[in-house]
Amino acid sequence: MNDVLKATQLVIEQALERLGYGKDMIELLKEPLRMLTVRIPVRMDDGSTKVFTGFRSQHNDAVGPTKGGVRFHPAVTEREVKALSIWMSLKCGIADLPYGGGKGGVICDPRNMSFRELERLSRGYVRAVSQIVGPTKDIPAPDVMTNSQIMAWMMDEYSRIREFDSPGFITGKPIVLGGSKGRETATARGVVIMIHEALRLRNIPLKDARIVIQGFGNAGSYLAKFMHEAGCRVIAISDVHGALYNKDGLDIPYLLDRRDSFGNVTNLFSSSMTNKELLELECDVLVPAAIENQITEHNAHAIKASIIVEAANGPTTLEATRMLTDRGILLIPDVLASAGGVIVSYFEWVQNNGGYYWSEQEVDDKLQFMMIRGFQNVYEIHRTRKVDMRLAAYMAGVRKMAEAVRFRGWV
Repeated sequence: MNDVLKATQLVIEQALERLGYGKDMIELLKEPLRMLTVRIPVRMDDGSTKVFTGFRSQHNDAVGPTKGGVRFHPAVTEREVKALSIWMSLKCGIADLPYGGGKGGVICDPRNMSFRELERLSRGYVRAVSQIVGPTKDIPAPDVMTNSQIMAWMMDEYSRIREFDSPGFITGKPIVLGGSKGRETATARGVVIMIHEALRLRNIPLKDARIVIQGFGNAGSYLAKFMHEAGCRVIAISDVHGALYNKDGLDIPYLLDRRDSFGNVTNLFSSSMTNKELLELECDVLVPAAIENQITEHNAHAIKASIIVEAANGPTTLEATRMLTDRGILLIPDVLASAGGVIVSYFEWVQNNGGYYWSEQEVDDKLQFMMIRGFQNVYEIHRTRKVDMRLAAYMAGVRKMAEAVRFRGWV
């Protein structure tokens, strides 16, 4: 099943049924409470006006304000944004954050836009959604092809509209505008913590563990750096152009130095392999850190990793999850593995609200505590309820929200 929204709804339904909730709760939580579609006119550098389509999905705010990134990508769809907002709810539930899930997106290709065009689009998006977002309503953050500069423009535009400085409106900002130390590397650090826990469970030594990483963007590149520094052998990495492989371990510092701002590096080499071949390499840990639907029923049988840690959103289909679990492969699902980003976004929001800022060490220590707590909770549900790790994570993630809905009397 490759429709990410339908697949998400199916597991939400199974999780709520396992937890003993009725059809009314399933009906409420399987769709976002709010979905806004906007049209954003942008004056381009050549003097023409181009109209972009954007979205903001707010899954459920029973626990607290919604929270989630804004992606700029040519393949953004309404259904994808809805699914991503539900996943954000689950991440917040697993991490025990006072948030529901939100997500935004604009159909565009930043690679073909100038700096000024991107600024006008970023400000236009905020003007279009300003009525439903804010520090106590819905807090955006960076996502695919957006960064701290785009967050800075969005915060500035929101502050102009509201006529007061609003750093808590958005997270992933530059440090000088109220950003948190450790935010840029948070998703990767969270994945590293999950890899450590999974290797420990499987009694695989960290030193010289063979790591394969699909994707070399923000999460993938930092992950490669951290695993290399920890003494692991990162034997393969990939980007949209292809993959690089060396059984003895790649020269990660060299590759990081050569990659461009969109994570591309393999186009500089003649001897590359395909992404399909990369996924099927023999390794200790496979980390899909690119896009959804990479491991499906068509290639799950060929996966030779002992552990899969999902750094991307939705890289493994439900049928593939079942096949991998049946084969004894330990799969750490996306809603758990990639929760580091939203956890440190929460820390940033807390610091903005309190006006008191933490050291990077404090951020990393708090992140480690919350990621390990989330892992132990999910693994315990997996072990005691005899369900796969994805369903266990959904059960852990949806429980807090369902209880908040019940106490509020919505259902």
